[in-house]
Amino acid sequence: MLTGGRLALPEGLVDDGWLAVSGGRISGIGTGTPPPGDQVELNGKLVVPGFIDTHCHGGGGGSFSSGESKELERAIAAHRRHGTTTMLASLVSEPIRSLVNQLAALRELVDEGELAGVHLEGPFIAEARCGAHDPGVLLEPDTASVAALLRAGHGAVRMVTLAPELAGGVRAVRQLTESGVIAAIGHTDGTEEQIRPAIDAGATVGTHLFNGMRPLHHREPGPIGALLDDERVTVELICDLVHVHPTVLRLAATHAGRGRTVLITDAMSATDAADGRYQLGRLEVDVRDGVATLADTGSLAGSTLTMDVAFRNLVRGAGLGIPDAVRATSGRPAELLGICDRTGSLETGLAADVVVLDDDLRPVKVLRAGEWVS
Repeated sequence: MLTGGRLALPEGLVDDGWLAVSGGRISGIGTGTPPPGDQVELNGKLVVPGFIDTHCHGGGGGSFSSGESKELERAIAAHRRHGTTTMLASLVSEPIRSLVNQLAALRELVDEGELAGVHLEGPFIAEARCGAHDPGVLLEPDTASVAALLRAGHGAVRMVTLAPELAGGVRAVRQLTESGVIAAIGHTDGTEEQIRPAIDAGATVGTHLFNGMRPLHHREPGPIGALLDDERVTVELICDLVHVHPTVLRLAATHAGRGRTVLITDAMSATDAADGRYQLGRLEVDVRDGVATLADTGSLAGSTLTMDVAFRNLVRGAGLGIPDAVRATSGRPAELLGICDRTGSLETGLAADVVVLDDDLRPVKVLRAGEWVS
């Protein structure tokens, strides 16, 4: 029984609230005097749903691309300590055979409920906007390659990012959506005229808007204009205040609104670990003062962000409200993944995925399915 907290409920913030947990689920919510039970007094601390990260490459020194069980476990544990109770494991571009092997390791964790699925960021992306992806392994999205990856995932692949201007791009979007997989647009050099058909074909996510795509221009909106302005598209934002300026974050999140804004980390293995030299897929990355850049070009290479910091940055850095941050880190991601009947909000009957934040919006307690993580 968590008592005396400020609860971030779907209908708004409620002071002096209590939240009961039983059997891994939220069994009751109320205000004032709680019913009998073992109580944990929160003294007015903020209680929010567990964070959901739909775009994460690793953490704690571990990479989801490694295929090594200890690395995978370290990555999951690092983000859970910071309040992420649900996540997709993201893989960078690799040859199809390598991705098939990586999927084999990750799908076991999906089957066990440790991960909510896998996000393939590539290899079907544009070389001109490939960022921290090895240009030597990029492919045009042919039907056989897409099918091979989906087959290898055995249902674990939940999202695929691609550049729709590539030959076969729009056809691949249809193939993915017909297979029940989220088609995301990213790492694209496409014009607005090339992006729109992919949205019409079923693409519903803009992968880390602004980053890894043709920039917005007042005479050629490009992917940013097309994705941000279409009500069918949810936009990801890397909220580390490095990848996107706070003013631009505020503009994008305000325009997309609570129904279309999702905060992500795009975190790599150096997250919650020391500065130094790391590997992201096939490329070497230098991390200094928590900023990850490619060793050979200096381009940004993912982040060392955690979801609690993204939450705090949206409120303190970009100036949006706590309800906006709750929706962008829990509610909307749960809807996107089709799991809002299980998690993503503080409601009776849902999983007891809960984060308690102090006055500085830093996590002090984390529950996952009713079990203490920290």
